[in-house]
Amino acid sequence: MKAVVNANVIMPDHVIPNGVILFEDGVIRAVGKAKDVPVPEGAEIIDAEGAYVGPGLIDIHTHAAGAVYFTEDPVFCGKELLKHGVTSVLPALYYSLDQAAFVAAIEKINEAYESGNFPNFLGYYMEGPYLNPGFGCNQDKNSWRFGVFRKDYAPLIEKSKKYTRVWCIAPEREGIEDFVRDVKREIPNCVFAVAHSAATPEQVERFIPYGLKIATHHTNATGTIEHYSECRGVCVDEAVNYNKEIYAELICDRIGAHVVPYMQRLVRRVKGDDRIILISDQFVDDGPVPEGFEEATDINFDHAGEIAGSAMTLELACRNVLFHMGCSVCDAFRFASTNPARALGLWDRGAIAVGNVADLVFVDQFFDIKKVIFKGETV
Repeated sequence: MKAVVNANVIMPDHVIPNGVILFEDGVIRAVGKAKDVPVPEGAEIIDAEGAYVGPGLIDIHTHAAGAVYFTEDPVFCGKELLKHGVTSVLPALYYSLDQAAFVAAIEKINEAYESGNFPNFLGYYMEGPYLNPGFGCNQDKNSWRFGVFRKDYAPLIEKSKKYTRVWCIAPEREGIEDFVRDVKREIPNCVFAVAHSAATPEQVERFIPYGLKIATHHTNATGTIEHYSECRGVCVDEAVNYNKEIYAELICDRIGAHVVPYMQRLVRRVKGDDRIILISDQFVDDGPVPEGFEEATDINFDHAGEIAGSAMTLELACRNVLFHMGCSVCDAFRFASTNPARALGLWDRGAIAVGNVADLVFVDQFFDIKKVIFKGETV
């Protein structure tokens, strides 16, 4: 038995001061105030020294760790993210991969996980192939823009179906409904996300019955709101805000380039604290930094100067959201752990609760990582 003591324990909607967490064999056995949870004799003591202790972070959407893509070295990426408190991760595979590259990436990541060398792998976030070719970085590398054909996508479904949890789509693509049906038949629990899309609200809503419940990097790479001159229309963003079933992913970089702070606060007001998911969307690109973005040290740009994801890990997004939204550490853990777990239908993680996996992250008030425990073992 191990015991975390002297902790400010983060629960989904409150904090337990001077809390204790008991865990054994990688599973949480008890949690509560020190006066209510006696530490068994002989237990290994882990003194939190007053730190906030929350559930392991769950990054459902990231392409890389540091300067390395998951497609290049998934073992390195997994280990690197663990140091930053990401105890569960969905590697994102982007539409810039052609069919052969998609298949090769899946095979490499599967092998890393099944060999035991990538234990924080949670499954795939398929950011493609069928998105709107007019949105997103590296558009010139999109080989999937010419049509939706079963002969092209069937190998991806077959190869990834064992572990895919999220599949992104642009609802306006011709033939996309057949693709969604095929995915749903082979991967019944797959969640769909609207991504890189110019769909109308009606087109988005058509896929909610199939399991569309996530908005990929909300307000980024989404459609126009032009209507008539001087009259505002509606697009994907309004559909996401309106439909309470849909979780809104947010990339919260330091200067608020992906989502300006006022918009972050507006999304929180509209969606509520239970429907926001923080993501890192780490990418690797070294394009020129546009004028005015010199302080954007946690953002990447492609060769055309377009924003190409972030250069931050998820705990940095949590730190940024404290300032941009004025929320609490408790809220940040909800956005970066509890909500992503619930969006994926996972109930064994995302919260500190009896029976859950003993994935714990120790942070200070600015979300600096102090310690990480993964499946009951210190990282």
